[in-house]
Amino acid sequence: MHHMIHKHKNILDKCNVLQSNNTFGFWLYLMSDCILFATMFAVYCVVRINVKINHNIFDLKIVFLETIILLISSIFCGVVVLSVKYQKILFTYIFLILTFLMGSLFLYFELNEFFNLVNLGYTPQKNGFFSSFFTLIGMHGIHIACGLFWIIGLLFQANKLRTSNKFYVNILCFSLFWHFLDIIWICIFTIVYLSGNIL
Repeated sequence: MHHMIHKHKNILDKCNVLQSNNTFGFWLYLMSDCILFATMFAVYCVVRINVKINHNIFDLKIVFLETIILLISSIFCGVVVLSVKYQKILFTYIFLILTFLMGSLFLYFELNEFFNLVNLGYTPQKNGFFSSFFTLIGMHGIHIACGLFWIIGLLFQANKLRTSNKFYVNILCFSLFWHFLDIIWICIFTIVYLSGNIL
């Protein structure tokens, strides 16, 4: 009996170590992503100082709406974490889907802005400002799209792994990723859109 308890404890310890490693690995990924975006922000700021553009081409009302949508999706994402923690599978499904819908709506507005700018002739080839602008906003949009695919994967996982610790860790990692994109967007909103109108 003692041998079985000891064996079970060893298995649990190995699982915990594996999950800790996964979480640590994901933090490393987020740090590398942080460096990537920091580099893009630095390039944008340098170019922004040297290139004069008319910021009225940006619709701040729409951008503000995008920000609200993304922040709401983050609240839904937080509810997903709580739902999985307390094993409320129905709420897990509902709020994962709501997070997906909010993320999709945000991405739609982002793509729509690109489409409008290109129609007005403001393409990435126009000058250094638009090149850095499309790269920065586009990279954020690609991350949002990846997050949406991740949600689809989690919806499939929820059926099989709903009560497992592995699923909870997956949800925590996704939540970190989604909140990270929120922070990046707040920086974009402040540096690219708001400060551009003030300077």
